[in-house]
Amino acid sequence: MDYIIIVAGGKGLRMGGDIPKQFLPIGGKPILMRTLERFRAYSETLQIILVLPEDQQDYWLQLCKEYHFPLPSTGEVGKGLYQMTDGGETRFHSVQHGLALIPDDMEGVVGVHDGVRPFPSIEVIRNCYETARKKKAVIPVIPVVETVRQLCGVNSQLSTLNFQLSKTVPRNDYRLVQTPQTFDIQLLKAANQQPYNDNFTDDASVVESYGYEITLVEGNRENIKITTPYDLKIAEVLIG
Repeated sequence: MDYIIIVAGGKGLRMGGDIPKQFLPIGGKPILMRTLERFRAYSETLQIILVLPEDQQDYWLQLCKEYHFPLPSTGEVGKGLYQMTDGGETRFHSVQHGLALIPDDMEGVVGVHDGVRPFPSIEVIRNCYETARKKKAVIPVIPVVETVRQLCGVNSQLSTLNFQLSKTVPRNDYRLVQTPQTFDIQLLKAANQQPYNDNFTDDASVVESYGYEITLVEGNRENIKITTPYDLKIAEVLIG
């Protein structure tokens, strides 16, 4: 059985408003709803787990009623439904909460996806899941198209930026990472038993720390993470 854990814990600070970014509308519908719909479009049988901060859940339920969107299931997830659980202190802990809803003896693939990425292509989602059945740890990536410079030395923090202490690096050696990141269920459960580390910036870094190699597949450039007002404008164009 396959699962997707959708983590949506943003507060929307970079948006400059009071409404968490995952609830902002694009094309007349909240971003998070569009994200859930994309994975339901991929598979009617995919088990969806939404991880949302406890203090945002009432607002989400209110939005569901307002937009006639399915409410979370209180029991086992089924067709057209999804489960919801509380977010954690960090993304790592939020994913732990999501994994806790998956039976310990379950076999299959579990994906983890950012709630504010509503545009993963169905082809990319499918490729991530199918590749993970063989490779066990898969992430979608896209090429870096701009020139990249590495900041060097003690002045590499943005607050004390000194362009003389930097160097160009070959951009072909780098990739930008997207989600969904997909894993063998048992592998991700085991990796998430590690103590938390500040270097756990995504789920691939958790699994990599556990000692497992990550396989890269091609992502899609439209699969943006909506975090700023500019991203919101781009999302409106993509919807159109």
